[in-house]
Amino acid sequence: MAVPPSLALSDGVRIPQLLFGVAGLSAAETGRAVRIALDTGYRGIDTIPGTETAVGAVLAAAEVPREDLFVSVHVPAQGYDTARRAADQALEALQLDRVDLCLLEGTKGAFADTWRALSRLRADGRARSIGVAGFGVSELRRLIDATGSVPVVNQIELHPWLQQLPLREFHAERGIVTAAASPAANAALLSDETVTALAAKYGKTPAQIVLRWHLQNDTVAVAASATTTRIRENFGIFDFELADDDLAVVAELDNGTRV
Repeated sequence: MAVPPSLALSDGVRIPQLLFGVAGLSAAETGRAVRIALDTGYRGIDTIPGTETAVGAVLAAAEVPREDLFVSVHVPAQGYDTARRAADQALEALQLDRVDLCLLEGTKGAFADTWRALSRLRADGRARSIGVAGFGVSELRRLIDATGSVPVVNQIELHPWLQQLPLREFHAERGIVTAAASPAANAALLSDETVTALAAKYGKTPAQIVLRWHLQNDTVAVAASATTTRIRENFGIFDFELADDDLAVVAELDNGTRV
């Protein structure tokens, strides 16, 4: 079984470059999909609020050592006390003593106070790493200036149509790992002519081409699906590489499209 490559976060923790995401799945779909993902070889699971109970039940029953898993949660920007309660509830639902990554979700409201709650969670050993989701350069600067702390991860919309180069350059300057939500633009990219042509060239699926592009750009891809075939196909990206010329072709697809 293939082992996904990983990236080192600035705090020394390693994150798999391919995470299984559950965004958009129902509770019933979540449990089934996570079971299939674990059986396929995924070891990173990116949860969202409301999915933790379903994910926790699968993790508790799975024959996968805890030290081999990477589990992340999202906590909305709700202020210090509310964020602490939300994080505690997520851990309880997951049946875990700690998570590997806790992400502050959203840039509205009291996100600096929420960040302090996440910092406390890390200090207490309840989260190994803390990061953010959906932050732009200005929000990252505000957070860093207000707290003196730099997130280890920023999970953003990122795909060949929206490559976010200025934000990724800022990440590189500050040692922030970029994680890609909707790495295939909510599947819209799978019918892109350039992507389908590359899929034919390499004998791979369009989704595999896009996910491989993410890996070779040193980003973390969060791949979500409820379909057994797609879950397994998405994992089949470790036995080939895109040539430099083809990476350059994909880079030309950047047109600012958001999904």
